[in-house]
Amino acid sequence: MEPVVEVTLAAVQATEEPSIWALIWEADFIVQMVLLMLVAMSLACWGIIFQKYMRISSASRQSARFLEVFWASKRLDAVYEKAGSFRGSPVAEVFRAGYQELAKVTAAGAEGKRGDATDNLTRTLRRASAVESTNLERYVTFLGTTGSTAPFIGLFGTVWGILRAFQKLGGGGAATIDIVGPDIAHALIATAVGLAAAIPAVIAFNYFNNGIRVLNTEMENFSADFLNIVKRHLR
Repeated sequence: MEPVVEVTLAAVQATEEPSIWALIWEADFIVQMVLLMLVAMSLACWGIIFQKYMRISSASRQSARFLEVFWASKRLDAVYEKAGSFRGSPVAEVFRAGYQELAKVTAAGAEGKRGDATDNLTRTLRRASAVESTNLERYVTFLGTTGSTAPFIGLFGTVWGILRAFQKLGGGGAATIDIVGPDIAHALIATAVGLAAAIPAVIAFNYFNNGIRVLNTEMENFSADFLNIVKRHLR
């Protein structure tokens, strides 16, 4: 009968072990608020990650296709008609802004204002590139903020949990693991959640920044090439 008793006792002990969710539910109010903040930041980061991945991937693909169309065509007006099919491409949007400005300065050239065409076009291309770059970078800074602050927010919850454990140790009661164990567990959970929120955010932040940097370079190179083409036609 002894093996049966041992198995029964082991089963009872296993059922009495608190789950992670039970530990979180029983945590101190401050620790719960820290965990809630970290979870909210993590969910926001994942939403941004999925949205930015789709946006930057689409921008890269459409920019590559637009550049193929641009260099294969011999007429800017034909490229402008096709540029509407590449709304997700920042390079195409820069071209659209440049072409519209070129149409204005070309019409003004008939009145003796052609000398300002290059300067106006340069400013327009630079402004359009800045607008597209800002759109690409939107919300990416939140990933960097989460990556740099989430570990410290989790550390605050960790310190608070350890303080609670030491407070119980200094209360004069029995210093057993049953007394201080839950607070130490809460502290470690806060650390783990902080790291879980920060690590994906940092990885995504670096990945998206690299993709945005490539697209910015493409816009700069295209603007320079477009200006050279326009200068040759305005001579």
